[in-house]
Amino acid sequence: MTATVTTDSRTEKSDRVTSRGTGGARRRLPRIPDRIRQGGLPYLLLLPAVLLELLIHVIPMIIGIVMSFRRLTQFFIGNWGAAPWTGLDNYKIAVDFNAPIGEALLHSFFVTCVFTFFAVGLAWLFGVTAAIMLQENFRGRGFLRAIFLVPYALPVYAAVITWAFMFQRDNGLVNHVLHDQLGLTDQPSFWLIGDNSIYALIVVSVWKGWPFAFLIVMAGLQNIPRELYEASAIDGAGIWQQIRKITLPSLRPVNQVLVLVLFLWTFNDFNTPYVLFGKAAPENADLISIHIYQSSFVTWNFGTGSAMSVLLLLFLLVVTAVYLLITSRGRKGADA
Repeated sequence: MTATVTTDSRTEKSDRVTSRGTGGARRRLPRIPDRIRQGGLPYLLLLPAVLLELLIHVIPMIIGIVMSFRRLTQFFIGNWGAAPWTGLDNYKIAVDFNAPIGEALLHSFFVTCVFTFFAVGLAWLFGVTAAIMLQENFRGRGFLRAIFLVPYALPVYAAVITWAFMFQRDNGLVNHVLHDQLGLTDQPSFWLIGDNSIYALIVVSVWKGWPFAFLIVMAGLQNIPRELYEASAIDGAGIWQQIRKITLPSLRPVNQVLVLVLFLWTFNDFNTPYVLFGKAAPENADLISIHIYQSSFVTWNFGTGSAMSVLLLLFLLVVTAVYLLITSRGRKGADA
């Protein structure tokens, strides 16, 4: 009898605890599926993306870093884990600018910097100019917008292969126009070898990249109130004053992100020079991406090539951090 009374009293206490709330309604603890749906479902949906990111980027990056500390050559391809551990020797070889390997890497780095400067600058200039020109409503604006986005929509390989045919010396369209029709050159030029190769590479990169700048700037222009232009026109401001005082300052946050993205894409670009020149790029167009590829897959020195890749990664991280720091300080100063 005593055990029965004790059990009943405990049951009444638990009922009183769970019946707190309006009207004495009992609050039930969420079931396990409800907890998963409320708290764990977002993480469950992110799981495929996280797994793909690990498989495609993070794990290969870690393997590449490990490879940079080994003397991994063609003799250890079958069992690269047996390659001897060399520590920082691969990095010392890569940055020894008095030796042939380091000197070639330094030359490739400078070529890449020059190429990136002109390719990013011209792509940004063409994109901003086209977006501002198409800001006003006029007949055929939609058609021009669609035409301008064609280079960005085309597959990279198809576009670059087409340019490679156009740059052919004897039967290419570029020499046909410049030499045969306009007479600007004494003889057909070699565009895919020699000194002119860097110009051909810049032209293809700008043609392929400026529609992205045009698309981003065109989207940014939609957020600028039209009242600003109307008020400035009433005050007597011309189109150049409006661009300098209204358009460009309003596009500063967009341009900051755009320039950074274009820089990273262009500096790391591998597809364009590889399709345009093949495995052996000319000396004047020896971008660092092609140079690392040759050091890894042509000379079969994967350890040195991995060390070069890690150095490139560190350089891009430092440049990105410094750029973001400078732009954030400039944004805070402008807001203040």
